[in-house]
Formats: sequence, structure tokens, C-alpha cells
Amino acid sequence: MDDLKKIRSNIAAIDKQMADLFQKRMKESKKVAYYKKEKGLPVLDLKREAELIQKNMDLITDEETKDYYVEFFKSILKVSKDYQNKIIDGVKVAYCGEKGAYAYLAAREVCQTPNLVPCSSFSSAYKKVENGEVDLCVLPIENSYAGDVGEVMDLIFNGSLYINRIIELDINHALLVNKGVKLEDVKTVMSHPQALAQCDEYISSKGFQRREYVNTALACKELKEKGYKDVGVIANRANGEIYSLDVLADNINTSRNNTTRFGLFSRSPRQVDPSSKMGENFIIVFTVSNSSGSLAKVLDIIGVHNFNMRNLRSRPSKELIWNYYFFIEIEGNINSDEGRQMIGELSSFCDKFKVVGSYSLLK
Repeated sequence: MDDLKKIRSNIAAIDKQMADLFQKRMKESKKVAYYKKEKGLPVLDLKREAELIQKNMDLITDEETKDYYVEFFKSILKVSKDYQNKIIDGVKVAYCGEKGAYAYLAAREVCQTPNLVPCSSFSSAYKKVENGEVDLCVLPIENSYAGDVGEVMDLIFNGSLYINRIIELDINHALLVNKGVKLEDVKTVMSHPQALAQCDEYISSKGFQRREYVNTALACKELKEKGYKDVGVIANRANGEIYSLDVLADNINTSRNNTTRFGLFSRSPRQVDPSSKMGENFIIVFTVSNSSGSLAKVLDIIGVHNFNMRNLRSRPSKELIWNYYFFIEIEGNINSDEGRQMIGELSSFCDKFKVVGSYSLLK
């Protein structure tokens, strides 16, 4: 046992040296990125990469580990290229849907970058961040009408990403049509089923026929491409500018209290000053043993450390039938002394425990 502790201590010391050297290497890589940006040179240089791999492979005298070093060095080169691309091209943010979808609007607002990458599903956007293809993704967590977004909740529990920011986006629907179309010309409206339901009173009052569509932005795209003169789309008014459509009516949803909460996901957690006390929140997910009082024990630990829960939710586990995992948003600073103590106790008690991240709320 003592020998293993000694070995692990040696590895930890080596890891620290590697971390220091990694930071130094990335600083030099950053200088290369600025040079390439100034000169208009591409990040990818296959000839240079091959030379570097061969040169560094020759430095390894241990034949047993040489092949592993080649893979290790290739991963360093990939990280370096990703970093240079980020510096040259800017932050890339994935979202689910098409340009003009509410997820697109949330990503545009929170990230303020032109490099928004549309994806066909929540999981594909999430995996693009995990794989390093993009830097961030913006995904819906819950809607004040429809409730939790189950697929995203499962990604939060099973995946490796962190939520570093929450944005609340008010959902306001408008009636959009092609240029020159008047209200009396419209016979049918198409949109996502939720949007149609949320505008039921307006649609009924006008006598429109309903046509369901997979999402609002795609409906706008078809409307523009097909040039319909008797069809309108229910979507956010921002789509009018994006797809060159006219807005015939705005704020047509029955209730004005319709909000979707989006999470900004990244590969690393947000760093919070332990002394910060204003507007901090954090999220944990966990499982506990299926026995009397287990969940109550978790809630007691949170209460003893004087943290206030914003909400508590449960989702069925995909691993065991009739078992559940729990999702809690908590007000306070996770990096404070009380926060660290609480996390230590919860980690020891829960069967599976994960800090999803900390965030400040934007609205």
C-alpha cells in the first residue's frame, strides 16, 4: 500500500510539471495563431505536423512506450490546432435547430459570436462540445409551460459538460408572411405544435387552419422558399429579418408568461471567487440508495449548510428500472467554505454525484 502511495505521489509530481509545461506550450501556440492570422496562413500544416511527430518520436528511447507517445503527441497537436482555430475564427457555439429558432436567438444573445453552428438534435450539439468540434453549446433546460426538457436533463446527468450560465428567454410569437401578403389572404398557419397551442385563441379568432411543423425556423424557411401567399408562420419576430418576411401581428401567444431557460455548456467549469456572495447559483445531480430517508438525508445536508434550493426535480434512470436521479439548483457559492464542506458530505453519501456547474442568472 505504501509503495502504491509513493508511486501515485511521483505521478502527481510529474503531472504538475506537465501541466506547467502545457501552459507554456499553449502560450507559444497562441503566438503562432496570431502570426498565422496576420499572414493569412492556415492552421493545418500536414507537412509540419509529420516533421514534428517524427522529430519528437525520435526523442523516446523506450521502445515499449514509443507508440503510445506518438498518440499522446498527436493529441497535443490537436489541442493546439483547436486553440489556434478559436483564436483565429472566434468561439464556436452549437445549438439545436435552424437559424432563427429560439435556441439560435438564445445562443446569439448570450454568446454574441457569428460562429453559431446548427445541429439536428440536442445530443449532437452536446457531443460536438465534448469532442472539441465547437467550444460551447446552448440547450433548453425547461419551459414554463411544457416543463423539463427530458433529453437535455439526461445529457446533463450522463455527460461530461458543465453549465456555466443560464439565460431566460421570453417566448413571444408573431404571425409572419411573405412580402405583400395581407391578413385577409392568410388561410393556414404553420408552426411547431407547442407554438400553435400557445396561440390557440388568436388562431381560432381568425379562423385559420393549423399545420404542424417540426420547428418554427424551418417553417419560416419553407414559407420563404415556396412563396406561399395564403400561408403564415407563427414564430419569433426575429425570423422576419432573417428570412425577409413581414410581421402581420406580434405577441399573439395567449399567455405572456412563457419563458424558456437555456443552459450554456462547456468542457470546463466556471471558476468562482470563494468570497463572491452576489447572484451565485450551482447545480448538482445525484442518485441515492433506494431506501427510506435517503433523499431526506441529502436535503438535510443542504439545509445544515444554510443553502437554499431553487428547485428539485427527478428523472427516471436509464440504467435501472424504477430508479431515479435527482437534479437540484441551489442558491449560493459552491466554492465557499460551506459549499466545499457540503459537496464533500454529499459526495460521500450519494451513490453517484456530480456538480454540473455554477452560474449567474441572465435575463
